[in-house]
Amino acid sequence: MTSAGVRLLVAAVVIGLTVAGCSGSPSSEPPKETASSSAAKPAPKPAVVTLSPAKDAKDVAPGEPVSVSVADGKVGEVKLTGADGKVVAGKPRADGSGWDSAEPLGYNKAYKLTATATGSDGKPVTQESSFTTVKPTRQLGVSVNLEEGETVGVGMPLIFTFSGNVADKAAAEKALKVTAEPATEGAFRWSGDKQVTWRPKDYWKSGTKIKVDAAVYGKALGNGSYGREDKAITGAIGDKLVAVADGQTHQMTVTINDKEVKTMPTSMGKPGHNTPAGNYTVMSEHNGYTMDSSTYGVPADSPGGYRTFIQYAVRLSYSGIFYHSAPWSVRQQGHSNVSHGCLNLSTANAKWLMDTSKKGDIVTVQNSGGPKLEATDGWSVWQMSWDEWRTAAN
Repeated sequence: MTSAGVRLLVAAVVIGLTVAGCSGSPSSEPPKETASSSAAKPAPKPAVVTLSPAKDAKDVAPGEPVSVSVADGKVGEVKLTGADGKVVAGKPRADGSGWDSAEPLGYNKAYKLTATATGSDGKPVTQESSFTTVKPTRQLGVSVNLEEGETVGVGMPLIFTFSGNVADKAAAEKALKVTAEPATEGAFRWSGDKQVTWRPKDYWKSGTKIKVDAAVYGKALGNGSYGREDKAITGAIGDKLVAVADGQTHQMTVTINDKEVKTMPTSMGKPGHNTPAGNYTVMSEHNGYTMDSSTYGVPADSPGGYRTFIQYAVRLSYSGIFYHSAPWSVRQQGHSNVSHGCLNLSTANAKWLMDTSKKGDIVTVQNSGGPKLEATDGWSVWQMSWDEWRTAAN
């Protein structure tokens, strides 16, 4: 055989082997199913219903929600009734995992909770719970320094004042909520056991919408005290007004939204009555106000005492610092300091400023020769840096 013939024979053998390797004889047995090719379905289970408060619970806080939670099933009919037969409102969760009450309970009352659910096995389950709410040792009310619908200044702190001492301050803070649009960072700080103040990190942004929710009803506040009623208030932040009074130039400069709009002569505290220096916040405005030194420990009929009617007066501190109309000192305004600590203005200027300003506006006193304003004197929260405020809060 020639060499060419040998090559043809070898090629034919190789092709034959290759074809034989790519084809196999069909098997009569079907392929075996692996464990991962088909997931086992979970076995049907009865529903597990959990009620809160639990059966026979006592001293339940009526401000805390009543709930039904369901595992391995879907919630059905739920009924919460008082001893008088009145039904307490509630609603099921959208995913069927439970039910939650939608209104608070009463103090020192008995309730019955009945809940049904259907398990993944298709069978109904019913659970019942009877419980009683707490009889408080005392109930604490709370007031807020913001009126409904009020527009206030960029320095406005939100002050919550309780009618009695709060033992559990953390619980009280949890019940107090401040929301703002746009979102605004802030923190609480307590002054004693009855009053807590929330202030933003920086001045509020003009146009911010504020909502205050003091949801204290039925909440435990420590030592047997519970909240008396909830309060919900909405408000807004107006234009940024800042007035700066200088004890050396004897002038007060007013800016609105960071633009200077007016400069007016003023006279502040004379030597021995120097006006404390710092950042005040407008607290209240008065048309017709009687200044009486006896309210600060100096009898009106004694040397250095006084009792004077003021046409326009705006409070800046607890200690009696106001800016106000003072027609008797117009000659000194712009030249010297002659007051007992207040900021004297002409009647026309005091009226203009009171008509223009509002609660929460900032009045800064500088170069007065007086002591540093205390952050606890009035609403003077801007005397503290943010770090100082946070440290004091903790």
